Amino acid sequence: MNSELKKTIRELKTAKKKTGQPIWGALAEELDKPKRIRVDVNLSAINRLTKEGEVAAIPGKVLASGSLEHPVTVAAYSFSDLSKKKIKAAGGEAKTLTQLISEGVQSSKVKLIK
Repeated sequence: MNSELKKTIRELKTAKKKTGQPIWGALAEELDKPKRIRVDVNLSAINRLTKEGEVAAIPGKVLASGSLEHPVTVAAYSFSDLSKKKIKAAGGEAKTLTQLISEGVQSSKVKLIK
């Protein structure tokens, strides 16, 4: 497990303790799984499962398959280069999970997609 992943998991667990919000712990648990069973989510799934202006949290990698038809903030452990471009082209934002925590986003506004 690389140091960046360990740091992300540690920050998610700390956020869960500070806020008492279970979503941060759920994200940490998912990221703590072996890489071969960690999730990859396509933009088509994010498009289908979110509405304009929502925040989607992905405990894995965002892939560029499909399209995003509305602006949404996507926070994930990693992104393919093309998925970042497509998110920005739709008026959305691509962020790391640690950026989401540091910005103080309310967990009630975050949708976990896996």
